[in-house]
Amino acid sequence: MAIERTLSIIKPDATENDNVGGILQLIEKSGLRIVAMRRMHLTKAQAGGFYEVHKERPFFGELVDFMTRSPVVVSVLEGEDAVAKYREVMGATDPKKAADGTIRKLFAKDIGENSVHGSDSLENAKREIAFFFAEADLL
Repeated sequence: MAIERTLSIIKPDATENDNVGGILQLIEKSGLRIVAMRRMHLTKAQAGGFYEVHKERPFFGELVDFMTRSPVVVSVLEGEDAVAKYREVMGATDPKKAADGTIRKLFAKDIGENSVHGSDSLENAKREIAFFFAEADLL
């Protein structure tokens, strides 16, 4: 198996509900290593740039508003098959369909406020990591 990196964003609903520590604990227990992390309050320009692939979709404005309402915690995770592993740890987008013990089953409110974002492919992980972190930030 290959060592990969993926991006994690702990979203505003999770930071507002003080779930950051619990989420980070699940990430670390899964065997993924946090190699870079920062807490930040995204601007509308940053959120819009990050989610630009969804710009033409009807939910884009609502997504940008949600992602800018409170701070987020952005992390780079590293480990064997990190992209797939983190998607497994996150659970299904809809917390009602998420497996027991996953982040979304434990912490998410609904499909819109689902606590975390994770890269969906290795290619997107590289792009997303570079959006938030310089190479020098990745230890």
